[in-house]
Amino acid sequence: MLAFLVIALAIWCAGAATGAPKRALRGVVALAWIGAAVALFLPADHAWRGGVGDDPALWLPAVAVATMALLYRELRWRRPAGGAAAKPFTRRELERYARHIMLREIGGPGQRKLAEARVLVIGAGGLGSPALLYLAAAGVGTIGIVDDDKVEISNLQRQVIHRSASVGEAKADSAAEAMAALNPHVRIVAAARRLDERSAEELIGAHDVILDGADNFETRYLANATAARLGKPLVSGALSQWEGQVCVFDPARGTPCYQCVFPQPPAPDSASSCAEAGVLGPLPGVVGAMMAAEAVKLICGAGTPLAGRMAIHDALHGETRMIELSRRDDCPVCAGAG
Repeated sequence: MLAFLVIALAIWCAGAATGAPKRALRGVVALAWIGAAVALFLPADHAWRGGVGDDPALWLPAVAVATMALLYRELRWRRPAGGAAAKPFTRRELERYARHIMLREIGGPGQRKLAEARVLVIGAGGLGSPALLYLAAAGVGTIGIVDDDKVEISNLQRQVIHRSASVGEAKADSAAEAMAALNPHVRIVAAARRLDERSAEELIGAHDVILDGADNFETRYLANATAARLGKPLVSGALSQWEGQVCVFDPARGTPCYQCVFPQPPAPDSASSCAEAGVLGPLPGVVGAMMAAEAVKLICGAGTPLAGRMAIHDALHGETRMIELSRRDDCPVCAGAG
């Protein structure tokens, strides 16, 4: 018996040291267990019988311990990405997420994925406001916010996450306060700063899905390049007057990236800001909610994301059209990716 245990331990240690998949290691050890069980029924003078001992009763404690360990592994809650043991949903959480859990495409497993997911939203303005509220309401476990702006009274016409009392407050902090009031079960990490070269790698790398609701092209190109390099899906939204667009850029999985579609930013005098051109108040709500929906689909593996497609919503005429996007072979960001 001792000889068998030494061999099994040696197999496990050698496989672990070489980085072999644990599933394969468990399979090899399981086969060894089966071989030992078969050897117990061989004649006492058989060569293989000496490796497992003469008394089958000696194996009972080892088999019992191994069986309990396997049962524990199968029945315990899986650990989320952060490493802490996942807790069962409370009754109040089940009530809160009941309409999600009823959906076949989400259900209990999908809601658990949402609880374990980490989503970063760049910008807590027009697009970020509805997206952040819906992500918090959906029960996304960790939501990061990065925005260096402060709330202004002119924002309140469309940036529905902020309140009149929040004027002058950092948008990241104001948004975090509203989200915490909406759903105390989610973890919110607010960064009242601008996404730059130094912070992009750390912030984007720490999250599973990125939502880009930035109001400037410099940040958009930086977010795209970093997300593409790190293999993170990027849900991008944009607004102009009566029209908005949503797309999922995920070159690691074969889609174009933002720079494939927009190789270079427009000339400074050709792209007007909301302050200069105006924007319909409810439009960011439509587009931001679509961005949140895409994030939920990506996390749960539900439906067909807007990957490689762009939805363009025209609120003035009540029309939404879809266009297919193609990768550029000479794209400096994603050429050769996927």
